[in-house]
Amino acid sequence: QVQLEESGGGLVQAGGSLRLSCAASARTFSNGGMGWFRQAPGKEREFVAGISWSGGRTWYADSVKGRFTISRDNAKNMVYLQMNIVAPEDTAVYYCATRLNGDPTNSANYRYWGLGTQVTVSS
Repeated sequence: QVQLEESGGGLVQAGGSLRLSCAASARTFSNGGMGWFRQAPGKEREFVAGISWSGGRTWYADSVKGRFTISRDNAKNMVYLQMNIVAPEDTAVYYCATRLNGDPTNSANYRYWGLGTQVTVSS
């Protein structure tokens, strides 16, 4: 059974940090790349960060480059998103997802999704 569960969201002040975690089933995790997306109220879901299966390649949206870091621990079936210097515009529900192949920035290439975790940044 495919399972993805995000955690670590919450309320944080602008300029602060937050670390999101995504726990995946072994079957899910062994299939390939992983990614983080987010969706703010009234907006479409957007790509945040992606990572290859080995962790050797990463991709970031321009809006988070230099502030967020994606990483994975294959031994624990975990993916993380370290969020630093957060801003109110980072407020959204954050989702992790699995990708077999294709453009890592395109949500259409992700097959399985978690239910999301809310991140709220206060000014």
